[in-house]
Amino acid sequence: MSSNSSHRAESGDWCVYKFGGSSVGTPGRLPRVLSLISEARGPLAVVVSALGDTTDWLISAANAAARGDAAGSSAELTRVRSLAKTIASTVLEGAVLTAHEKTVEQLLAPIERLLTGVELTRECTPATLDEVLSVGERISSELVARALTARGIPALAVDARTFLVTDETAGSARVDIEASRARLTPLIPGWAGKVPVITGFIARSHQGRTTTLGRNGSDYTATLLSWLLGARQVTVWTDVPGVMTADPALVSDAYPVPRMTYAEALELAHFGTRMFHPRTMIPLLESGAALHIRGTTEPDAPGTRIDAEGNPDPHRPTSVTSLERLALLHVESLRPTLSEPLGPRVLQALEAARITVWGGTLSALAPSISLVVRQEEAQRAHAVLEAALRGECERREVRVPPPHAPVTLVTLVAESMGHRPNVAGRFFHALGNVGVNVRAILQGASSRSVSCAVDAEDTAVAVRTVHSAFNLNETEINVLLVGKGTVGGRLLAQLEENAKTLRARHGISLRLVALVDSRRALFEPRGVPPAEAHARLAEVSPSTVSPPDVRPLLDRLSRLSVPVLVDCTAADGMETLYAEAIRRGIHVVGANKKPLARPWKEYEGLHSLTRAHFRTWHYETTVGASLPVIETLKNLVRTGDRVERIEGCFSGSLGAICHALMKGLPLSQAVRTARANGYTEPHPRDDLSGLDVARKALILARELGLELELEDVAVEPLVPPEHLREEDPETFLRTLGSLDAEVSAQVARYREAGRSLRYLAQILPNAPGGPRVKVGPVAVDASHPATGLKGAEAMVSFFTERYREFPLIVRGAGAGGDVTAAGVLADILRLAQNVRGRR
Repeated sequence: MSSNSSHRAESGDWCVYKFGGSSVGTPGRLPRVLSLISEARGPLAVVVSALGDTTDWLISAANAAARGDAAGSSAELTRVRSLAKTIASTVLEGAVLTAHEKTVEQLLAPIERLLTGVELTRECTPATLDEVLSVGERISSELVARALTARGIPALAVDARTFLVTDETAGSARVDIEASRARLTPLIPGWAGKVPVITGFIARSHQGRTTTLGRNGSDYTATLLSWLLGARQVTVWTDVPGVMTADPALVSDAYPVPRMTYAEALELAHFGTRMFHPRTMIPLLESGAALHIRGTTEPDAPGTRIDAEGNPDPHRPTSVTSLERLALLHVESLRPTLSEPLGPRVLQALEAARITVWGGTLSALAPSISLVVRQEEAQRAHAVLEAALRGECERREVRVPPPHAPVTLVTLVAESMGHRPNVAGRFFHALGNVGVNVRAILQGASSRSVSCAVDAEDTAVAVRTVHSAFNLNETEINVLLVGKGTVGGRLLAQLEENAKTLRARHGISLRLVALVDSRRALFEPRGVPPAEAHARLAEVSPSTVSPPDVRPLLDRLSRLSVPVLVDCTAADGMETLYAEAIRRGIHVVGANKKPLARPWKEYEGLHSLTRAHFRTWHYETTVGASLPVIETLKNLVRTGDRVERIEGCFSGSLGAICHALMKGLPLSQAVRTARANGYTEPHPRDDLSGLDVARKALILARELGLELELEDVAVEPLVPPEHLREEDPETFLRTLGSLDAEVSAQVARYREAGRSLRYLAQILPNAPGGPRVKVGPVAVDASHPATGLKGAEAMVSFFTERYREFPLIVRGAGAGGDVTAAGVLADILRLAQNVRGRR
């Protein structure tokens, strides 16, 4: 310590450290604080807050005393005393600890007498409360100074009241800089070779009365001290690693902003970032010192530096704040012109009533005005405005509706906003894209922020959405995957294989946060490596019900950015889960055809739900695996083309079976091979029955707006219906052997006639008598587009007004785990690109 002491004594280049209540008042953290102080170089002044929740307990003690509750007041002081003893015992021992405990009692004794007087008068004035609260920082200062000295680091407890001079305003006093400098200057020589540990938050008025600088005023003390000392830097040590891009309680992927300007910090302070005292920046603006926010639990992390320059990177991260428990007031003009502008009168009335206004549409010439005030002041503000505008209200020129509450003020703060186009557009587009209703657009005085009022219930989704739109170089998609069979398993593999490429080339981070099968459900909000998903799921205890209830997982998924439910099952009843997800603001990607083949009213109801909640439901793979069949049809319809006929082989599994039959393979072996290759449904009869193709045909017909039901599809199975009754897949495959000879003979006759067996679907939207949809086995001639299909290829031909002579054909692999999983992944990525929008 001697070398450090010498260095501090000789150098005039001061640094200031400030430690908050959680840093000095949480068991186990104070030793780290002492280490950080001992590692500092050069002259160092330390500012400390009260231990832990001491300030809250002192306020409670004063309130209890004012009610005449002596026992309650005493109990709160006991909590203060107990915490001080607990924390001291972690860093002091023996006689030093005893001496500190005596000091605590000496500090608390006059406070106890003061509170006794409050109990008698049943009144605690703001000035009295300031005196009560001052003891918290004084206890903390004494403890830290004594602990440093016990470790060989000479330190001195300094009461800021000895040099900080203020006006008489209780609770939020204003500092007289010149008077404070005059009192501090003669004290500095006495700090030579020592670490002054200074009380934050408190000061003394010109008349000698104890004052406070407002809640969180210790930061203000630190920056004031830096100005008075001419310090080059102030470091505020907190329990977070810097100024975060959003509240971590709302946005799990919020991260520290590396650099920002004083002006950005001032804007954040105004719009509710609790880290900043409203006046913290003023001394820094005057002195030019930098403010560094760092975390005591991560001292090696870079934290956030706040200075005049900020971050020169035009793509630097921004902060999103959410000021909650507010109310929205409107003043509406019922006439095109008024004798006197509304704006100034409204603001003057509220200012006279000492009601804080955070922002609004405040143009003096605006016919209507919106304002945001504290929720607890909403009714009084409403009454003030009605009184101020009583004449216009009586003449029905102006209306002042009741306040709308609760609302949250969501604000994007960034120095770069005034230098880049379309920031506000992206802000509101992002909110509109997820269905957040913007109640009012609130104008600030600078180009560094844009704000809006949203309903309190939309706070979390609004903050997450804006944060994702502006702060993530990668668009983060959080996936809950249901089903880990053939398609789900291959999707997990593709998520693992493509993760780096998606980040590097497309700026998309796909996080698997949940996996569900028929017996187990796994949820990990930080993400599960896809390669580990099967093993991690196997460690979970089986659910008492099968399948597990996924709804609790949806609640957790909805709190993450861009949540997506991915259905890779062929299960019944999934439409109910889809609806639950959509209502929670979750997007859906499904490879399951069954929800799309439900009765028309249910089908249309689910689509209406997605529109009402501004969610997306992608299901491209339900018809052609990874082939762009549905999107192609949508584009034809969107652009006004008239579809006259759709025809094709929609099933890659049946395509593979028919191709094998034409090659001479027996039916039973052809089906077994297709199943082994992952082409068929879990039960192959769903393919051979034609039901799977019928569902696909119905899906396409409904994309044309045809209000058809599954029963309206004429279906001819590939094998006689009596063979489709077997429930067990293995038994079903064995019984197919009885059809081998008959089917092979029929195929031979087709071959001799120059025809090929194909399972064909036809959709005729304009057929005489109404739309017709039919599926079944057909012997096509050599000129038919389906003749050339091989293996698991699928093909869809669109005959339209524009493509009448030469149909638009989509052809390619139509079955298999890999291609279907690729189609699901493509749907997820399409969703990601839509959410990401233009950066």
